[in-house]
Amino acid sequence: MVFTLDEFKKSKFSNQKHYFVVGYPIRHSLSPKMHQLALDYHSIDATYHALNLLSHEVSEFTSWVNRDAFLGCNITIPYKEQLAAIADQLDDFAVRTGVINTIAKTDTELIGHNTDIHGFLAPLTQYSDLIEGGRAIVFGTGGASKAVKVALENIGIEEIIFVSRNPYDSQQKSEYTWIKTVGYSEWQAFAEEACLFVNTTPLGMSPNSDSSPVLDQDSDLLSGKVCYDLVYNPLQTKFLKQAEDSGSVVIEGLDMLIHQGNRSFEIWTGKSFPFDEVKNLLINELSK
Repeated sequence: MVFTLDEFKKSKFSNQKHYFVVGYPIRHSLSPKMHQLALDYHSIDATYHALNLLSHEVSEFTSWVNRDAFLGCNITIPYKEQLAAIADQLDDFAVRTGVINTIAKTDTELIGHNTDIHGFLAPLTQYSDLIEGGRAIVFGTGGASKAVKVALENIGIEEIIFVSRNPYDSQQKSEYTWIKTVGYSEWQAFAEEACLFVNTTPLGMSPNSDSSPVLDQDSDLLSGKVCYDLVYNPLQTKFLKQAEDSGSVVIEGLDMLIHQGNRSFEIWTGKSFPFDEVKNLLINELSK
């Protein structure tokens, strides 16, 4: 069930131990499914809910997090930057990206974390020999690309080519990596030497699943590369289908979603997701 803060306050769960995923709109979030499964799996007496946080409820939410029953939360669009301000401390990844997606409580402090970077890197680990020291082409320069940038810097990618609809408004700087931002008619010139392609845009997301950041006429440029799509609905996006048909290694966005959620769960509880059970549950949900 999805609550506004006012609705949650009136619910039977408000005085019980609980976690949230906070955003707006949030009705399609899969986080409650996977986190509740993990809480039940480990027999942890707490519930996890989607909170459709209205803009006028933000200040009240900042007070709610100090309640003993509140144990932590995940944060999604549009609050990843705004709610960073309520944390007493930020982890290194949150500082480097400027956004948080997780709040954890200690006895005295609220800690803001960015687990998107861990989530992004976890499925890439087995391909480190193919991409270390290479060039990555990243489609999109929105919020998700910030985490991808820091993640790629962390694993020693030497060049990042960002592809943007407005390349001259999206220039990024880095002390770690050579970065260039180009348009959608320019990235092709950098493709041959690339080892990794990442889609951080919503192109291909259901219900617009026929779209891709790569035109069909350019899909051969993906051949032999590692291709990663952050979109997880549908499980196989058009971009990943183009990559697979070109003989590329493909990584689905669902793996990132689960790994970032797992990292949050580890921070809160010290325990890990039952990964296979969580993945099967989400695949079933997405197949409905």
